Amino acid sequence: MKVTTIAFLVLKLIALTILYFLCFAIASAIAFPPSVARSAQSQQANTALLLLTVCVLNTMVLAFVILRSRWAGLRLALVVFIVLFGVTTIMSQIETAVFVTHLPPGMLPRILLLGALIAAIFSPLSVLILGKRKHAEPDEPNSRLELPTNEWLWKLSLIAVAYLVLYFSFGYFIAWRTDAVRQYYGGTDSGNFFAEMRKVLVTTPWLPFFQILRAMMWTALALPVIRMMKGKWWEAGLAVALLFSVVMNSQLLLPNAFMPPAVRMAHLIETASSNFLFAWFLVWVLLRLRNADATAAELLRS
Repeated sequence: MKVTTIAFLVLKLIALTILYFLCFAIASAIAFPPSVARSAQSQQANTALLLLTVCVLNTMVLAFVILRSRWAGLRLALVVFIVLFGVTTIMSQIETAVFVTHLPPGMLPRILLLGALIAAIFSPLSVLILGKRKHAEPDEPNSRLELPTNEWLWKLSLIAVAYLVLYFSFGYFIAWRTDAVRQYYGGTDSGNFFAEMRKVLVTTPWLPFFQILRAMMWTALALPVIRMMKGKWWEAGLAVALLFSVVMNSQLLLPNAFMPPAVRMAHLIETASSNFLFAWFLVWVLLRLRNADATAAELLRS
């Protein structure tokens, strides 16, 4: 890659980072009244620096996804919007709605509006700035994710089980073993993982089914990314892993009036690590794992 090309790309990434920062500022001004904004800002003086860090992290990941995409134009902008809004807002706030019961009235809709506005502004502009308005070359044939129904069924089942294992194990050993987290949610530690799981199944028997639903929602967000990414399967895996771990969790770096720092940091470590592993597993299962019949057929063809 030429030096001028690298320099031009760096300038684009800087412009995108500034754009993300401005999107956040504009969306915050629309979604939140001045009194709420002042309350959140008063929590910490370095909010602007942390927000800039979030913007840099998210911009780098999204730029990688956009630049390595087979798609372009409105189709790509729509995928970026769905994935950005989905991972930063929908997938986090669906749990907020279930587990956090002390938010002020109307706060959750405002958070959803904030995420939607950021994604709606940033997505099409990022595609334009990175030069993906039109296809630079003919769209290559792509057979990814063209699976028979029975294969979809057992692969989705395997993905759901893996998500349950990661969610509950990382949730217990990283988050729930933290005193601040238990105090925040008003819970107690049963003493070990299996005792805690028994308590979960008795007190909240619906929770595993809720998390299976979230596993399928994560998978739905991953599918267009897997489908559109160029290169080997691992590039799709890296893209999904960075989206699920970095873009989804970077916002936990920002102070807010509703979650203490110790709780935010515990959740950041918990979800960033578990989502990173889950994303890689998800892509590997969908693109690389074969059942016995498919493996035998491939060997016979070769």
